[in-house]
Amino acid sequence: MSALTLLKSEPAKAELSPRLLSVGGLTPLTTTDYPGCLSLVVFCQGCPWRCGYCHNPHLIPRAGDQAVTWEWVLAFLHRRRGLLDAVVFSGGEPTLQPSLIDAIETVKAMGFKAGLHTAGPYPDRLKRLLPRLDWVGLDVKAPFDARYDRVTGIPGSGEKARESAALVLSSGVDYEFRTTLHPSLLTRQDILEMAEILMEMGVSHYALQEFRPLGCADAALCDFTESGGLFDPAFYARIESRFHDFSLRHA
Repeated sequence: MSALTLLKSEPAKAELSPRLLSVGGLTPLTTTDYPGCLSLVVFCQGCPWRCGYCHNPHLIPRAGDQAVTWEWVLAFLHRRRGLLDAVVFSGGEPTLQPSLIDAIETVKAMGFKAGLHTAGPYPDRLKRLLPRLDWVGLDVKAPFDARYDRVTGIPGSGEKARESAALVLSSGVDYEFRTTLHPSLLTRQDILEMAEILMEMGVSHYALQEFRPLGCADAALCDFTESGGLFDPAFYARIESRFHDFSLRHA
């Protein structure tokens, strides 16, 4: 989900505090970011990867025009007790920030469920977070090889993502794995390979989502006209058969 609801505040400091979450924006109410829950989404500032189709590119730098402070978010949540079910930490990449674990524990102590949207670039940090989480949405970019680097722009990112995927599956935490589809970055064969790999890993909840140009800063990716046959219903029926819970989300 895009960080569309931005509440202007003071400019961000140049460095991240080790104790205070750096927030780039929030959505105060959503029904789509944590299945079955009314949630507030906190968009965390900073991401180590450089995915061309990112729809929140303003959240990639470690510092930005801070939309709202973490203290403001907590005050807002105090007023929403009994009205919201969960707080979802999204980004950017939330696990970039060392203060995320404290933020999760704080909202849990307030009575909210805690959800996380992550691409899994820091499996060691994710391992510490998982016992404190109620739900995880894990972005899987491509088959876990050099094709991953083509999407993220960072060498070795596929191995980090694979390790994070295995951690989520072994944790017992509710989850969804999902992949964004763009014909310039993934072919039908890539998608089939991903489905086979994920099925063999034991993934049961998987979603494929069509690329949305909204917010994307890469003009070449936004201007594509050919789908490469990615959205053929018969093709997706083959993938659906591999998973207990599968969905295809159009832009």
